[in-house]
Amino acid sequence: MPIAIEMPKMTDTMEEGVLVEWSVEEGDKIAAGDVIAQVETDKATMDVEAYDDGVLLKKVAKAGDALPIGGLIAILGDDGEDVSQLIAEHESNAAAPTPSAETAAETPPADKKKKKATAATSNGRTKASPLAKRMATDHGLPLANLVGSGPGGRVIKRDVEAEIARTPASVPASARILAADRGIESVRISQMRKAIARRLAESKYTSPHFYLTSDVDVAALITQRTMLNDYLAKSGGPKVSFNDFVTKACASALVQHPDVNVTYAPEDGVILKYNYVDIGVAVAIEDGLVTPVIRDVQQKSVATIAQEIQALAVRARDKKLATDEMEGSTFTTSNLGMFGIESFTAIINPPNACILAIGGIRDTPVVENGSIVPGKRMKLTLSCDHRVVDGAVGAQFMATVKELLESPLSLLL
Repeated sequence: MPIAIEMPKMTDTMEEGVLVEWSVEEGDKIAAGDVIAQVETDKATMDVEAYDDGVLLKKVAKAGDALPIGGLIAILGDDGEDVSQLIAEHESNAAAPTPSAETAAETPPADKKKKKATAATSNGRTKASPLAKRMATDHGLPLANLVGSGPGGRVIKRDVEAEIARTPASVPASARILAADRGIESVRISQMRKAIARRLAESKYTSPHFYLTSDVDVAALITQRTMLNDYLAKSGGPKVSFNDFVTKACASALVQHPDVNVTYAPEDGVILKYNYVDIGVAVAIEDGLVTPVIRDVQQKSVATIAQEIQALAVRARDKKLATDEMEGSTFTTSNLGMFGIESFTAIINPPNACILAIGGIRDTPVVENGSIVPGKRMKLTLSCDHRVVDGAVGAQFMATVKELLESPLSLLL
């Protein structure tokens, strides 16, 4: 009997995957555990393994195809088996999508549905929801060219979005006028970028953010870092960055202020407090941003933290991170100081309650003992989810981070 190989759920936030390339050909004998393809998820490019033995009877998906979780990738079985029925079953299931909230809202009552459809057909107009009509007009898309997936073939929001995604010219009319004869490029949105857009929009509009900024004197930290790197260089150790010191300071402060090291779980009506500190460190890659996680940071030295972050950053840029290396953080840091950014506010990385934005070190005049002297300062901004972290709690945490960084020797003990 033919066996369906379906798009697996490879990360906790994955909704669909793009088949990057095949590792096998039709007619090849496959053993359970063999890698048959590579799939781009919302976090990395991962291997798809077969769960059964057999012959690869048919590749259903092509390289570049985006499939939802459970979508048919290929069919495995005995040589010569008929696969048509299995394909037909999957096509039938795919053709009957679960009604979305919008579809339900747009579905007219049973007693009006037939009447409305007849009227739309009799005058030759394409049936479409008001939102879909407005979106199509804004993007210069003729409704007659769209295939509706709503009740009675009605064009709804998702149909217009799908057309916008696959039509390079589908940009607002005002933008097309401005771009006339100057060229416009349509770039496919990666699964990672889709996930970033979805998760951060959800975070920003679900979690009430507030921000706390602290200006840290890092003169002593600069001296301590230089001394530590000189020592590590002699023993072949890693080069430690300022970010590594900040990560260590955050871990120590989270132990002292456990009310910041939390997750809000409204579905269960609880706040989850962690007895460990796993810090996600934001790393910029070509497709967006990933946050590899350093485990039990409170137990590790600054040099160990530096070594682990460097190794994870390399794998992140090569898209070789394992799923468990990107999930489960209890706190996140994001550093744009190396780009000359003095300060910024970061969006909380779900399900964390806080994220620390790290600015660059700057030269600035400061007042000491009544005199103006040269100073070295770095701004840190904590974004907090006000549902679970109050202002005083966040302020106390920031005061501890500041104290640790201004007396950095304590971070090495």
